[in-house]
Amino acid sequence: MPELDGAPLLIPVVLTAAVLLAGRFRAIPENMIGGLAVIVGLGMLLGPLGNRLPLVSRIGGGALACLLTPSILVYAKVFDGNTVRAVTALMKQANFLYFVIATLVVGSILGMSRKLMVGGLIRIFPPLLAGTVAAVAAGLAVAMLFGNSFHRALFYIVVPILGGGIGEGVIPLSSAYASALGGEPGSYVAQLIPAAIIGNIAAIITAGVLRRLGDRKPELDGSGRLVRGPEIAVAPTDSTVTREPNYALGVLMITGLFVLASLLEKPVHLPAPVLVIILAVLCKLGGVFPASVEADARAVYAIIARWFIFPTMIGLGMVYLPLNNVMSVLSIGYVIACTAVVLAMALTGFLVGRAIAMYPVDAALVTVCHSGLGGTGDVAILSAADRMNLMPFAQISTRIGGVTTVISAAWLIRLFG
Repeated sequence: MPELDGAPLLIPVVLTAAVLLAGRFRAIPENMIGGLAVIVGLGMLLGPLGNRLPLVSRIGGGALACLLTPSILVYAKVFDGNTVRAVTALMKQANFLYFVIATLVVGSILGMSRKLMVGGLIRIFPPLLAGTVAAVAAGLAVAMLFGNSFHRALFYIVVPILGGGIGEGVIPLSSAYASALGGEPGSYVAQLIPAAIIGNIAAIITAGVLRRLGDRKPELDGSGRLVRGPEIAVAPTDSTVTREPNYALGVLMITGLFVLASLLEKPVHLPAPVLVIILAVLCKLGGVFPASVEADARAVYAIIARWFIFPTMIGLGMVYLPLNNVMSVLSIGYVIACTAVVLAMALTGFLVGRAIAMYPVDAALVTVCHSGLGGTGDVAILSAADRMNLMPFAQISTRIGGVTTVISAAWLIRLFG
């Protein structure tokens, strides 16, 4: 009998089919249980399938299959409303996506050596800044070459790709545009979302290509390390590190730090996903947690990174990737212009990273996350490259780069509007 990760393939096939059939009878609980039943089953099947497809497997096949297939099925109205609502309850109401991101951020930071962490945090800004400048220039040039005005090329193609996602980028941008140009914010959302989505897909494919390049030329690939130098493992400091992980304590550390970050949002004026990175870095630098406790958070990270990324991608595709918006503006020139933004950012990150003694493949991956759909895009891009341990750096690239883009665009739209 065929197997899937050591288990009989028939089991997830039958259970997933039963869950989807239950949706036809509106019997899927529209809560965390129902949502997990849908995304875990589909993720277990579509992820490995995408990684085995010819050609597609070379450009992030599993990530693409899990992200695009459910999005296409929702667009074609294959999924019933009960199934979609159950996944929406999990991904939006329960905010499962932020739990995954917080786990990847906290777990990877606490499991990283202090030296490599500090070196990476310092050095990601030169390729990020240079990549952003190159992306804007390339996007404007290509979009205008296909007949777009400077105004449309900048504000409706380049900016939404670099804005940091839909909730963090497109929504505030739509309000800024409405304030400067008149009209309702909703009318601008429909014009901004397509570029953000196409840019995210291009970034996922680029990440898959970068992974292949790293496999072929290992000297360019840090396998999740940004700074060149000898690998520094997280050394156990006492015998308790070797004990069985306390997963409950690991979850408490991850969720507790995120709640503390949420508490600090208003007084500090930074979003919780950025603050949780800062808190985790401070805890690591200050040795707040013993090595044995850091290992608990790392153990939870290992489970999420190994088993729940493909299911998370299913949820993202069903809830956060509305293809109806893309289909309304799809054209060859539009797609090429969006792709040019992403490729310019990746190539610049690669070249600048290599020039400042970073691993160029990893530097390019972190830089290209600036062109993704916020946390959604970071998960998808790093999944395609199998580099989930770069999540803290990717979040900085996305969040800081996105906020800077939104603020700049809000000022420029008043100047050029």
